[in-house]
Amino acid sequence: MTVSVGMFDTGYTRLKHRIDAMGLDIDIRTFDKDGNFNIGGAKVPAAETEVDYLWLGPDLAGGSLGSLPFDIALACKRIDVLQTFNAGLDNPAYKKLSEKGIRICNSSAQSVAIAEYTMAQALSLIHPIDDQRAAQAKKEWIRTPFREIANTTWLIVGFGPIGATTAARAKAFGASVNVIRRSPQISEIVDAASTLNEIDRFLPDADVIVLACPLNDETRGLAGQSFFTNIKHGAILINIARGALIEDEAMIEALDRGQLEAAALDVFHTEPLPAKDPLWNHPKVRVTAHTSFAGDGTHSRWDALFFDNLPRFVQGEKLMYEVAPADII
Repeated sequence: MTVSVGMFDTGYTRLKHRIDAMGLDIDIRTFDKDGNFNIGGAKVPAAETEVDYLWLGPDLAGGSLGSLPFDIALACKRIDVLQTFNAGLDNPAYKKLSEKGIRICNSSAQSVAIAEYTMAQALSLIHPIDDQRAAQAKKEWIRTPFREIANTTWLIVGFGPIGATTAARAKAFGASVNVIRRSPQISEIVDAASTLNEIDRFLPDADVIVLACPLNDETRGLAGQSFFTNIKHGAILINIARGALIEDEAMIEALDRGQLEAAALDVFHTEPLPAKDPLWNHPKVRVTAHTSFAGDGTHSRWDALFFDNLPRFVQGEKLMYEVAPADII
């Protein structure tokens, strides 16, 4: 039986030869930025369109087309499976789509880039690079002792593809790596693992804390007063997940009293971050514009996941990164 596949017209133009080479029995139905599908050469509104498999690919990522991807998905008459470029599914559209019975697959394509971003931030905060640059500017021959990554303990909250990829890189530097995950299973790249209700047991030992977990009712406001009271003095916090995991006032208080040494933040409660937000000018905060995913290999991995998952769907096999409806808030 022919499988109908919906995708953005720009993506199809870019990948047409590779799609044709797959040799699958599929009917490609592209949609444009005006929200219309091309079916058999005719423009058809999304509300009248049925697709078995809808791909929201990298040509739609980055926000340049606003809410178009979600508007299209919500408007379609029928979708069986939606594969998205997002790793986190906290956008309210995903909940609505899931409630319509649509199966949703998220993305692991960002994992390598985000893990590298995390390591870059951690290394540059632990190693006295700023002091070395200041000494160079003054032409001062000063040795700058530093703490080795191998002598640090990391706590990674969330052990999906992003958390696991980050853990592997920290472990490669010789760090001790503990993780908070849904099940307390230990893998070869971590030293200890537990669930969220035991996070307070790990906070006092963590030199680097990485938030890499989904945003849901259990994790919203995770890093609040109690969290920052329990952290190790001089800890570093890196958030590459969602801004609402952190209570900003509690974090700023921890920074100001020295309990928290520094925070590298790529995600925020409101994005873009308002110009008046105090995080912009705080001397111990690094602000980046939700850019940790933007490595030069992310787009090709987004494509690769599509080319891996689509044949699985056509052949009735288990899909990669399908998210349980209960995990979509």
